[in-house]
Amino acid sequence: MAFAESAGGGEPMPSPEAAPETERESWAPLLAVCAGYFMVILDVTIINVAVPVIGRELSASLTGIQWITDGYTLVFAGFLLTGGALGDRLGNRRVFCSGVAVFTVSSAACALAPSAPFLVAARLVEGLGAALIVPGSLALLQQAYPAPTARSRAFGLWGSMAGIAASAGPLLGGLLVTVVGWRWVFLINLPVGAACLVLTLRHVARSPRRAARALDWPAQCAVVAAVALLTAALNEAGRRGWSDPAVLAAVGLAVLAGAAFAVRERLARSPALPLNLLRSRAMSGGAVIGLLFNFGFYGMVFTASLEFQHQRGFSALGTGLALFPAVAMTMFASALSGRLTRRTGDRPLVISGMLLAALGLAGWAAAGADPDYPLLVAPMMAAGFGTSFALTGSTATVMGAAPQAYSGAASALFNTTRQIGSATGVALGGSLLAMATDYSTGLRTSMVIGAFAYLAAAAIAWSCVPTQSQKRRET
Repeated sequence: MAFAESAGGGEPMPSPEAAPETERESWAPLLAVCAGYFMVILDVTIINVAVPVIGRELSASLTGIQWITDGYTLVFAGFLLTGGALGDRLGNRRVFCSGVAVFTVSSAACALAPSAPFLVAARLVEGLGAALIVPGSLALLQQAYPAPTARSRAFGLWGSMAGIAASAGPLLGGLLVTVVGWRWVFLINLPVGAACLVLTLRHVARSPRRAARALDWPAQCAVVAAVALLTAALNEAGRRGWSDPAVLAAVGLAVLAGAAFAVRERLARSPALPLNLLRSRAMSGGAVIGLLFNFGFYGMVFTASLEFQHQRGFSALGTGLALFPAVAMTMFASALSGRLTRRTGDRPLVISGMLLAALGLAGWAAAGADPDYPLLVAPMMAAGFGTSFALTGSTATVMGAAPQAYSGAASALFNTTRQIGSATGVALGGSLLAMATDYSTGLRTSMVIGAFAYLAAAAIAWSCVPTQSQKRRET
């Protein structure tokens, strides 16, 4: 494959004549990137089933058990923007591969952990590896698939990995813990990480390096503090309640850190995330849409998991099977939306997906206090299909609004807002279940709120996602 030197004076970039080979190898970059992204999202949910067993075997305290789960999420969400900035500066392929290596090695450390504190430390490092993987994943897909149609399909399959991993986590975790033990929850990442590294190094072209881009460490520290504090507050709100002083203090400090980030970005010569990018309706609107549909989908998965296990007496394995209808729809919807986007553009797909998902959650809420499981299959399928159907277009909207030099930062912004949406959906769902007079009321209230979040996302998409004719004029 021929290469030309990048404008950034660093790693080479593919030359135009390499396009035919890129088409022939189109499956390889997609498989590599999706493998890395799948590991990251799977680790968020697969641990939930294993934590009780881990706590017993390692004699972990309640706080230790919480940090095994939450430590990963805090570091992952907090360092996403830093990972995106490093990718833009050092090359997205280099940072992506570094993240995969860190994630794989720390997964091995988790599996071999002799004590709870050791496991918590390894989980923190694992979260850092995840924060390096995710921003580069979208930037690498944008680089590998320059044609709009191929890019939309790639974004669709990338997005479906989140829904599949989130919903399959309890199923796979229950199976592994039951059959071979909790350490295999982490060992399963080793072959996936190794295959991801090999595929990326062999089939993904090197990314440009922009050494002149400053990392703006004060801004990076501010955003890490803001996102970590907000994520911690949301996690604790589900357990302590929204009026708890610690939760309120964390939210207040997160707001102050966010304000400090905004002031720093306005004054910095080379900002990590130029504020003029956020003035783009497509960029900011797409990020908010990502927050809202993650809020609805992950809130549904969390509350549904509790419903199946605590109210219906399903095992962890049975819960994973019960959630399978939502999983099955994500892959089908992403493939379909990738094919349709060339004909319809992104806006109709995002709007229709959000409306369908809203209908699904509203249907669950309307099914009654204790509906039979078959009545819940269609609502779960609608939510899974609609979310994945809209994800392709919203991802393409955010990435298309960013200059190439800020593709890593745009990906990081989109995924940071999605992580915040997930944490908010889970925290609010847990609070509603805890505060309601009965479990069914809390569950249905959570579904109604999720439905309104989807409707809000559809309304934002109407004004922020460009139409097909607008995209043609811009290009």
